[in-house]
Amino acid sequence: MISGVHWLDASLIGLLGLLVGSFLNVVVYRLPKIMEREWAVDCAELSGKELPAVEPFNLMVPRSRCPHCSHQIRWFENIPVFSYLALRGACSKCKKPIGARYPAVELVTGLLFYFSASHYGSTALALAWATFSALLIALFLIDFDTQLLPDDLNYLLLWLGLVIAALGWNISLKSAVWGAVLGYLSLWSVYQVHHFLTGKVGLGHGDFKLLSALGAWFGAEHLLAIVLLSSVVGSIFGGVALLVGRLAHKDIHFAFGPFLAGAGLLLFVIGPPTLVHWIPFIFPFSYAPG
Repeated sequence: MISGVHWLDASLIGLLGLLVGSFLNVVVYRLPKIMEREWAVDCAELSGKELPAVEPFNLMVPRSRCPHCSHQIRWFENIPVFSYLALRGACSKCKKPIGARYPAVELVTGLLFYFSASHYGSTALALAWATFSALLIALFLIDFDTQLLPDDLNYLLLWLGLVIAALGWNISLKSAVWGAVLGYLSLWSVYQVHHFLTGKVGLGHGDFKLLSALGAWFGAEHLLAIVLLSSVVGSIFGGVALLVGRLAHKDIHFAFGPFLAGAGLLLFVIGPPTLVHWIPFIFPFSYAPG
């Protein structure tokens, strides 16, 4: 933690994180649907068909509603975490349960914003890392739900990492650029080899872009650590899924994006130097830091 950072400043940024987390819930639900609408429009234009008129649907319109009874959520029912507790996790009208993931996303986002401010102080870099964490949370959940990694979020994460490196706030620009290049090429190469040998698609192009973006933030020297940590995250998640019966059918598979995003968030919290020292104990035959 940087000396001189007042806990109140970090707490205020943490409260901002709660609000951002509430917005992330909207992004996670609506952005894939917005993408589907855009694809439908593109397909209609190419085929010369006309789509029927539909109501506006974006990140701001329409207002949030209960998925069960369409009750419009009022402002005092939409206060992050607190409204969920006050409503006892149920809709005020139909009393159907509200998913616990909503307050969980708000709380995790708030904690990561607080961590960013307590570590980097009341600076632009703290806000940059807070934005980094918010984007990864959104990418994690969208890919988990839909197996999509939106380019809009991937590219924003990538360019933000390169920009702060160019400004001298984080790692060197050289390390960020090579991290982005090698991050993309590494998974792209794995994809090509796997496809050549099996004829199947093992990774999505969004995974290439996400690792490229993480490389821009952490640098080329930490790409291997990110991939190995994502394997740990995936192993833990797979083990939990086995315990709860999510893998009852062998054909069920999980996207790789959430594991990459989870690795990026963990690396942000524990720090690359810490992970580099732990990697030899986790993978004693696969990694030797220079």
